[in-house]
Amino acid sequence: MSEEINSPGYDIPPEMQAQVRITTLDKIYNWGRRSSIWPMMFGLACCAIEMICTAASRFDFARFGMEIMRPSPRQVDLMIVSGTVTKKMAPQIVRLYNQMPEPKYVIAMGACASGGGPFKEGYNVVAGIDRYIPVDVYIPGCPPTPQALLHGFIRLMEKIDKESISTSRWYRKEPIPAIPVPILGPDIFDPRQASAITAYTQEKLAKQTQAEQAPAEPAAAPEQA
Repeated sequence: MSEEINSPGYDIPPEMQAQVRITTLDKIYNWGRRSSIWPMMFGLACCAIEMICTAASRFDFARFGMEIMRPSPRQVDLMIVSGTVTKKMAPQIVRLYNQMPEPKYVIAMGACASGGGPFKEGYNVVAGIDRYIPVDVYIPGCPPTPQALLHGFIRLMEKIDKESISTSRWYRKEPIPAIPVPILGPDIFDPRQASAITAYTQEKLAKQTQAEQAPAEPAAAPEQA
């Protein structure tokens, strides 16, 4: 703990080292957050079994301060997307992400959550949850082992250690806008792409109308023997 919090260059007398720490606000703030991350209790597919194993006694991620997995998004700061993200489930994941308080982080656990996995070309699978919400750590594997998930936790903690209050998005004066929830119809529709989809549709209709209004070419005269 002392090595993580103490700022170098300050000599503390040996008799006071157990009571006194000289540090910065960023260091002690990041140390407190990285040591008390609360993941959300939900799973999507087979990766969720490995996540459950990581929380069980053999691996026990309570060693990292992740003592409790909360069932409510309003009481967590880490979303572990563990498994295949279907188009039916993507709007619910974005809705849960918007309900999480800042600061919040996302781990894409496994090949499916990171890029679609073996179901990438399927009609009902999203090719990566990062198309809709920001992802901080990607964990490869199908499924990843509990050791891989623990490694992902360590990488997330290293990222938190490098953050600064002066540049963090949750300390800006302007409000952080919520991510638009995708709409599920015949296919999944991202409201953020509405202008691009509208422009593409209008261009396609204009070309189709132009082709229909173009005069037909005269038929070639038959050749005489």
